[in-house]
Amino acid sequence: MDQKIKWVKNQMMENPNKVSIDFLSAREINKVRQFHKSFPEYSTTPLRQLNEMAGYLGVDGVYVKDESYRFGLNAFKVLGGSFAMAKYLAQRLGKDISELDYNKLTSAEIRQQLGEITFTTATDGNHGRGVAWTANRLKQKSVVYMPKGSSLSRLENIRGEGAEVSITDLNYDDAVRLATENAKKFGWVVVQDTAWEGYEEIPAWIMQGYGTMALEALEQLQTAGIPQPTHVFVQAGVGSLAGAVQGFFASACSSQPPKIVIVESDQAACLYQAALANDGNPRIVGGELNTIMAGLACGEPNTIAWNVLRDYSYMFASCPDWVAAKGMRLLGNPLGNDARVISGESGAVPAGLVAELMTNPDMAEAKAKLGLNEQSRILLFSTEGDTDPQKYRSITWNGEYPVSSK
Repeated sequence: MDQKIKWVKNQMMENPNKVSIDFLSAREINKVRQFHKSFPEYSTTPLRQLNEMAGYLGVDGVYVKDESYRFGLNAFKVLGGSFAMAKYLAQRLGKDISELDYNKLTSAEIRQQLGEITFTTATDGNHGRGVAWTANRLKQKSVVYMPKGSSLSRLENIRGEGAEVSITDLNYDDAVRLATENAKKFGWVVVQDTAWEGYEEIPAWIMQGYGTMALEALEQLQTAGIPQPTHVFVQAGVGSLAGAVQGFFASACSSQPPKIVIVESDQAACLYQAALANDGNPRIVGGELNTIMAGLACGEPNTIAWNVLRDYSYMFASCPDWVAAKGMRLLGNPLGNDARVISGESGAVPAGLVAELMTNPDMAEAKAKLGLNEQSRILLFSTEGDTDPQKYRSITWNGEYPVSSK
């Protein structure tokens, strides 16, 4: 198996007729955050300033948004599911989301108007837990399907939120199809962050939900008196998170947007393959999608997100599992007075890639293309903590998936 990092500079971003990113503007994302703020569990997650790591890597700054603190769920995904579910309920009630905060949505009057609703989704763990958590808070039901090979600890976390959950013998994309088929059969509501023809509204709302995280990060940098980032590295499965981050920063920092690098598992690199093809069309990657980066094991992109990434992202990278493992160890074993960040397999791969870019001679060309140097300010999103504690310890304690010399 090829253990090298692969990358491609995006040629399609030169297209003058770019897709609209108005739905991810600061104005729209501020509305999203106002909704999230209405939850009793809401608080801004930390932005860690890793000065010692920045000095070691030879850059001006490394900043990590630590989503392990999000709503007590150890991952960011709840931001998307909760907002999309609320938008769906608002639409069903004929109201604007600004009229329906958490307290109103959980009131007896609104619940009586809505009746009983079952939300369904396919997930590797984090998204399903967020959907289950939100359904539970809204006094509704949820049914969650997980792809084969999913972690039992993640399944139990979802079950703990009150969902009916099972691990299927399907890969992620086929599990999505199963959820969709059963939703049609039983009258459930699909809450999925991947889009396809005829299913685009809820995925767009989920992307908006993820925008809260990007807005918080930019404001935290500004509050600390730190200029906006020059580079943002963000991981991608179907691309919804990456598209949300890309769209928000391209809109909010339009005069001088940061260079954004999209980071995927090499076992599910559908966005990288599309960028490599350079024809503007999305690509699908099939098969087992066997990677430790469970949250990125998605072979079929969100078409809405792909259009945003195609038109605005600077580079796409395809990373073997050892890159994620390296990122986990770097963040979990900080230098000097840097804060420790407990980051799971899908959350840490951008950190591993940045370290390779700055220290590995084989990555010199990519480093030069990105203009990474002592003036660079790099923003990362650690999107999950140790959501599979046993796997986390195996990698960070026992050295599973060592750095490849190939």
